Amino acid sequence: MKKSLLSLSVIALLSANSYSALADSPQFYGRLEMAVTNSDNGTTTQNGKSGTVLENNFSRLGVRGSETIANDIELLYRVEVQVNSATNEGNDDVFKARNTYLGLKTNLGTVLVGRNDTVMKTSKGTAEAFALTNAAYNRMIAGQVRKADGITYYSPKIADLITFNATYLMDDNYAEYDDNGERSDYDEQQYAVSIIAGDKKLKKQPYYLAAAYNTIGGVDAYRGVAQVKFGNLKLGGLFQNTESQEYSYKEGNSYFLSAVYNLNGVNLKAEIGKDEAGFGKYFKNSAMSSSDYKQATDVDINSLVIGADYRLSKSTMVFAHYAKYEGEYRVENAGPVIDLDEDNIFSVGVRYDF
Repeated sequence: MKKSLLSLSVIALLSANSYSALADSPQFYGRLEMAVTNSDNGTTTQNGKSGTVLENNFSRLGVRGSETIANDIELLYRVEVQVNSATNEGNDDVFKARNTYLGLKTNLGTVLVGRNDTVMKTSKGTAEAFALTNAAYNRMIAGQVRKADGITYYSPKIADLITFNATYLMDDNYAEYDDNGERSDYDEQQYAVSIIAGDKKLKKQPYYLAAAYNTIGGVDAYRGVAQVKFGNLKLGGLFQNTESQEYSYKEGNSYFLSAVYNLNGVNLKAEIGKDEAGFGKYFKNSAMSSSDYKQATDVDINSLVIGADYRLSKSTMVFAHYAKYEGEYRVENAGPVIDLDEDNIFSVGVRYDF
């Protein structure tokens, strides 16, 4: 608890300095987001609990900024932590690491060193209709990860349209050794690359396209993303093929289609998903055993999510959604088909940014 109070004091000190000794550059920011959720089985809730629960949807505090250190060279920095104080998780772990890095921005691109979302994760853009909730993409697919001990590169925009991006993890930071001092983990490079065209906010261009490849997190995955805007309607889609690096027979495709329609300020949202790979949190929490999860084949999972959000002000948003998950699988292409427990989830919440 003393460590948590010390961490909070450091953040508060940094925020205070942003108005004094450190001039105007550092920005103190944060988010509080709470939801009341009812779930049949708790397979997708943030705390894995069923019934009616309070969810903390990644409330956070952070400090970020930049400083020009030479002509056309900027120093970038961010320190961000997740805050769990409002829920039981905060009893043991008040703070959890989020993006924290130091970097440089030049005419040749931006390089960040530290903990950051992989470029595989960020390739989804805003096509994900229910991001940061119990209906996020990672309930169905792999690749949605944030990793430390890494280097991230973002190229400058080419023709104000295309960027090339990469994440590389320092392999030796992830090394594991047996009792004899021999390296026991797989000795493979961990990286992700992406190419992006258009605008993920759909403002400069009314479309967004992305392709990405990932070897991070024990999977090899290919992804394609597309999103387009027609007036008040946004349509999005994601395709991904994922294969386990440990069990070659565990692989498959995943698909998402989403639609968001702005009706007088109310965003009406719907998303359907299909997963044939079995790497998401829903399957992991529903499989009969951990070995089933690792060696599953013939996976067939379907999801449906409908909901809405509305901004009461620039800083405050209310939202609600209903999600349904169901599916089945086999183990190593043998044995009977095993049904997963169907889960129905309803959430209503509020988000406040400052």
